Amino acid sequence: MKKAIGTIISGSLTNGLTMRLAPRTDLETIKTGKFICISGTHHRFFSLITDLALEVTNPDILLFPPSEQESLLTEMLQEKDIYATAVLKPMLMLGKDLQPVPVKTIPPHFSHVYEADQKDVALIFGDEADDSKKFFNIGTPLDMTTPVCLNLDRLTERSNGIFGKTGTGKTFLTRLVLAGLIKNEKAVNLIFDMHSEYGLQARKEGKEQSFVKGLKTLFPDKVAIFSLDPDSTRRRGGNPDVAITIPYQSVQVEDILSLGSELNLHSTALEAAHLIAAKYKHEWLNALLSSGENLKEFAEGIGAHTESIAALYRKLKRIERLPFFINASGSAMRDQNVIDQMLEYIDKGVNVIVEFGNYTQTFVYLLIANIITRRIHRKYIEKTEQFLGSQKSEDEPKKLMITIEEAHKFLNPQAARQTIFGIIAREMRKYYVSLLVVDQRPSGIDEEILSQIGTKVVAQLNDEKDIQGVLNGVSGANNLRSILASLDSKKQALLLGHAVTMPVVVQTREYDETFYRAMADGVSKKNIDELVQELF
Repeated sequence: MKKAIGTIISGSLTNGLTMRLAPRTDLETIKTGKFICISGTHHRFFSLITDLALEVTNPDILLFPPSEQESLLTEMLQEKDIYATAVLKPMLMLGKDLQPVPVKTIPPHFSHVYEADQKDVALIFGDEADDSKKFFNIGTPLDMTTPVCLNLDRLTERSNGIFGKTGTGKTFLTRLVLAGLIKNEKAVNLIFDMHSEYGLQARKEGKEQSFVKGLKTLFPDKVAIFSLDPDSTRRRGGNPDVAITIPYQSVQVEDILSLGSELNLHSTALEAAHLIAAKYKHEWLNALLSSGENLKEFAEGIGAHTESIAALYRKLKRIERLPFFINASGSAMRDQNVIDQMLEYIDKGVNVIVEFGNYTQTFVYLLIANIITRRIHRKYIEKTEQFLGSQKSEDEPKKLMITIEEAHKFLNPQAARQTIFGIIAREMRKYYVSLLVVDQRPSGIDEEILSQIGTKVVAQLNDEKDIQGVLNGVSGANNLRSILASLDSKKQALLLGHAVTMPVVVQTREYDETFYRAMADGVSKKNIDELVQELF
């Protein structure tokens, strides 16, 4: 029989319930974010601890605190006169039918409170052993060993976010979630890998000389690497499946709209770009970059201000220094071949990682992600329309999740209204495409976009604006605020949203030998043994 850690003595549905801890309960084992169960008369209430406090029955006791030697007096006071309370926020309740429902009532006075056990966790968050393969273990509740699972079916129904300040392990969390999606084949992923951390290998969190395996290494037949810097990929021990080249003729004005703040481009410069495109069509960028010393005549020829054309020329001139951009005038649109290749992999269920190698400038990342995503999204619109017309299951597009880092650069209030990523976030997977946004500054993302994020995995945040941003529109945000503030800087995260039945703090799963073996469904036995031997 489970031992009660306390009893309910007061509270409300809005502000939470107050629990008085039992006299013999070790206060220091009770932590904010802990997952507990309240046994009511007709329901069980599953809750999180959001605050702790010390109380006394008579304030005069505090005037003469017992000394360190007066242990007997301390024990006597603990029986009746000094105690601790915890504030509990009920997140859901279960009736006799064991179906979780939103909390609409509260338990009576003196209801007993217990630590949740393994059966409770499995009942609420699902079991990874489920034959449907829709549950994926992402970690365990505080001070427990039972897995908390993400519901991958629900995760892929909306766009999602992984947030946390620099150094809290966002990349590790992202790699963990992506591995679950790849293993269980719930969505195909297009990953814009800014720092080459997802494909082959990366440094282990907190250990400079220790490495973990990437998704291509774990799932060699389910992941393809498209590289802007093939030499960098080879130096890191792999071979790219495809080397990316993009002709100038494939860059559209819409692809540089989100670069306005990054390049410090005035609106008149962007208007000038539209004027160039209106005259030169697909050759607009090539025409601009080749105008050289004739900028004044070039500007007069299209009816634009010379200063605006000059500013646009100076900012975009750097494209000529990027070897993966080519002048393919008069030849086939070779970038279309790259997009077609990506779509071929995606249609086969193969996940695509776009590696940037040594081209890690934000300008490059924004431009390439926009160019590729805009064209992939256009193809997905065509695929969806074809499916709606034929209503044949074989025509239904595969779910596609696009992972972007530095998400506030794409989705800030200004850019979100005009970039492809803002459109995708608002569409709610209307065309089978969703986002996985990774960012350390959620406050920089447009509020409307944040409200569309279905599931949030939140590591430690310290900035009040970021905490407010990530909790925007979340029920019970005030209670969760204190939980976020108390997270450890490593390997802890708050899960909330569409893919989890209730908010919960987890100690994140280790990315180690045990994890590699758990991914064995996606890798041959030989590959698993090789991975383990290399790492350990």
